[in-house]
Amino acid sequence: MSGPSLATSGLGKNFGAFVAVQGLDLKIEGAKCVGFLGPNGAGKTTTLKMLTDMIFPSRGEAFINGLSVRQDRKRALSHAGVLIESPEIYPSLSPTEALEMVAELRGVPRGEQPRRIRTALEEVKMSEWAHQKVGRFSKGMKQRIQIASTLVHDPEVLILDEPSTGLDPRGMAEVRAIVREQRKHGRLIFMSSHILSEVTEVCDEVALIDRGKLLFYDTLTNVTARFNGGNAQVDAVFARPLDPSVVNQAIPHLPGVKAVELLDPKRVRLAVPPGPEDQAQILEGLVALKLGLVSFKESAGALEDVYMQQISRGD
Repeated sequence: MSGPSLATSGLGKNFGAFVAVQGLDLKIEGAKCVGFLGPNGAGKTTTLKMLTDMIFPSRGEAFINGLSVRQDRKRALSHAGVLIESPEIYPSLSPTEALEMVAELRGVPRGEQPRRIRTALEEVKMSEWAHQKVGRFSKGMKQRIQIASTLVHDPEVLILDEPSTGLDPRGMAEVRAIVREQRKHGRLIFMSSHILSEVTEVCDEVALIDRGKLLFYDTLTNVTARFNGGNAQVDAVFARPLDPSVVNQAIPHLPGVKAVELLDPKRVRLAVPPGPEDQAQILEGLVALKLGLVSFKESAGALEDVYMQQISRGD
């Protein structure tokens, strides 16, 4: 098997009579970021804990890079960096000291530890605070050190449980930027989140779980297209307010545009084909209209619509 991978086969967990996760079958391959969505109590954290052998499944198996987490725990988890309900780093330690402890526990050879620690701190943009006490850091800075702790042994797979929860907007933006960057290092990131705009911004694919059951797993574009008449939805943002004639006539007549919705004076939502070639053509057409286009990206609102539609079906 080439490239990083995560998989589950019939994975399930019962807590007494309560079924937390039902026969989960999921296969993820390649360097990408996959958002793991679901309401509180849907089974997200339970699934992540079974993936990392923090709790035992009632049935089924989990695999990291093709290795069974139950049958070959040490080798399977050697490929993964994990951040799930991690305790806070001792405030009297520096990031370097904290990561030295993690590297030792992870079995990183001592001769390689200084380089691995430097690299991990660089990846989370914390190099200049390498020798300061963690107790002086903001919550966002502490979270970046926690993420660095998942990187110090250079894993191929990252499993993150709501990594930006509880942070202020700046801290959330910093964590999202770090997560996006990990794909460039050839890593597979499986990240639970309840922030749909975050998933749209950071992730390539999305899996939705509700009441312990996987509802779907696909690319963001395919998910929104599947539940919107075969069309993807993108938001286009402009530098200045749009003239009504542009919204009602010019943009709708661009090849490939199926529908246009004015969200506010400077922003429209377009129903478009899911294919990248068609979307590239539409983007070129918007640029040619010289309307001051500043952004053209997958609509976070579209994912929210799908999410609410699918979750409400279980009520």
